[in-house]
Amino acid sequence: MPVKTYEADAEHVRQRFAEVRERVEAAARVAGRPVDEVEILVATKYVDVDGLGALREAGVRLVGESRAQDLVAKHARYGDAFTWDFIGHLQSRKTKLVLPLVRLVHSVGSLSVVDEIERRATEPRDVLLEVNIGGEESKSGVDPAEVDRFLETASAAEKVRFCGLMCMPPLFADGEGTRPYFARTRELAARLSEQWAGKYTFRRLSMGTSADYEVAVQEGATIVRVGSVLF
Repeated sequence: MPVKTYEADAEHVRQRFAEVRERVEAAARVAGRPVDEVEILVATKYVDVDGLGALREAGVRLVGESRAQDLVAKHARYGDAFTWDFIGHLQSRKTKLVLPLVRLVHSVGSLSVVDEIERRATEPRDVLLEVNIGGEESKSGVDPAEVDRFLETASAAEKVRFCGLMCMPPLFADGEGTRPYFARTRELAARLSEQWAGKYTFRRLSMGTSADYEVAVQEGATIVRVGSVLF
């Protein structure tokens, strides 16, 4: 079955992207944070290769892809037109495709991926640790109760440099429902930053989507991942 894609109209995306930026800045001010502390990443899972041209025309520069094969195809067409992050579930066997093309992997949640990055990277690479903050069986990521044990093992990898956390809370009809999960992720990051000072930092927080990005910013997100709200 073909994957449904969004129609990307450059002028529409430009207007909606400006609205998202205004809302992000307002949420940052509510939280007493610098307005330039939050990056807006456009998730391109449901934007086809041709649709990326409209995003570029609209002024979008940071994009996040969820599938390794799609990342390869889109990067081949647009290359340096965007800064690329990988935000989907990463299988260890696909690591070799993803790693050379991206600034940041948001979704490191298994030791097999850590091992592959260590084996494939030519220099230390920044990554985010994905935490399953809601403990949902349907979602990937490390259980918060297992994070310390995971990092103790992963710390043997010299080229894997954890610099933050990524989370995807349970889905709620109201974005406010995600607030406790974002707060918990922020608190976990603060603890880990102190515990791993000198080896890792956990300053980056990738959390919040089209449904709840304002709440995420108020709770400390430094990267929000938006998609459907733009189309």
